[in-house]
Amino acid sequence: MSWTGFKKSVSRAGTTLLQKTGQIERTVDREFADEEAKYRIFEKECQALQKDSKAYWDAMRAMTAAQSRIAETLETFYGAADRTSEGAMAGHAYKRSVDDLDTTFTRELDLPYRTTISEPLGKMCAYFPVVNEHITKRNKKLLDYDSARSKLRKIIDKPSEDPTKLPRAQQEHDESKELFDMLNDQLIAELPQLLDLRVPYFDPSFEAMIRMQAKFAEEGYEKLSGVQRYFADNVRDDYAAGQLDAQVEGILQEMRELSICGGN
Repeated sequence: MSWTGFKKSVSRAGTTLLQKTGQIERTVDREFADEEAKYRIFEKECQALQKDSKAYWDAMRAMTAAQSRIAETLETFYGAADRTSEGAMAGHAYKRSVDDLDTTFTRELDLPYRTTISEPLGKMCAYFPVVNEHITKRNKKLLDYDSARSKLRKIIDKPSEDPTKLPRAQQEHDESKELFDMLNDQLIAELPQLLDLRVPYFDPSFEAMIRMQAKFAEEGYEKLSGVQRYFADNVRDDYAAGQLDAQVEGILQEMRELSICGGN
């Protein structure tokens, strides 16, 4: 920081302190405050959306990877028992299906998701530091303006013997007000424009996300439906009637009767 910048920082800190104690009047711009509040909500929502979209896609990756590991284990279980059984064939078909799903996810969905959703969100969020810098600069110029206005009023209320003080204070006041008004008016005009652009900007990303979710669901249904042919037609009815629960309980009872499982 330069010496001039350091002096300005000290002066602004002093102005802030005097405003807190009521010795310098603080300018309140309701119009700017309203627009900034809307912008802050938008900023927070975009950052949350970016974080959640990443978490969603990471979860999808984790799910397809877990499916593949589950399928591999099931295929090993069934294959070790009887490779020619319907269960073994179902396990193999399930493994092939989830592997295809994992490949589809990586090849056909991962890159489109990044280019149509992750990257646009990242580009939008990258503007926030720039906008925030403008807001910070505006706030600093507001402190300069409030300080200059206070000095001018003091000289007017208690004229100085130095005839040059009033013109200098007036010039400082006018220059600081002009600079503040320029930055303030720019933000008041452009913050609403930024917010208005969010819907057309995110429309393609939202549509792409819905399409990718639908494609993944359709691919999953199509591939896993082929596994069902290895199961008896009455399985669903048996499940609804509670017969499968009884079958599972019967097998558990046989396991409990084993000595190594605590049986007598």
